[in-house]
Amino acid sequence: MHMNDDIDLEGFDHEDLPNRSPELYDITPWEEPKVDASKTGPQPKKLKAVEVYGFEVGRGLRRKVVFPEDVYKLAQIGSTDREIARWFDINEDTLRYNFADILEKGRTELKYSLRRAQIKLALSGNAVMLIWLGKQILGQQEQPLNTEANQPLPWDDNDEI
Repeated sequence: MHMNDDIDLEGFDHEDLPNRSPELYDITPWEEPKVDASKTGPQPKKLKAVEVYGFEVGRGLRRKVVFPEDVYKLAQIGSTDREIARWFDINEDTLRYNFADILEKGRTELKYSLRRAQIKLALSGNAVMLIWLGKQILGQQEQPLNTEANQPLPWDDNDEI
């Protein structure tokens, strides 16, 4: 219900208003204020009308617009589903249902970035990173397998050299 639904304006004529001044009631377009070129310094920011695209999630009064780019950025830095859901003030299940592919893509990008950094560190000569990546990627181990090739050499204390 609108505020003016209870007012009957049928038959109302604006010309009947006493002392109607057209300057007070006519709409004039907004004009940019004149800027004095002699004054320097930071200028105030101008507001722009922009159109953004996002997913409308939730129901009723809890309905929110969530932007996929923001979900992607939060997933890319390693945020958990709970942290992202709390950031947008939505339910975790709602987040997973609407943004599962975006969450996966952001977390995959995080893994790629970490791998690049680890490889770069290892190739620069970091021994700890070289050992760790050798174990992870190449399957190297600290404990040798028990095979014949790994048996200790026969040793006899009586043999002289």
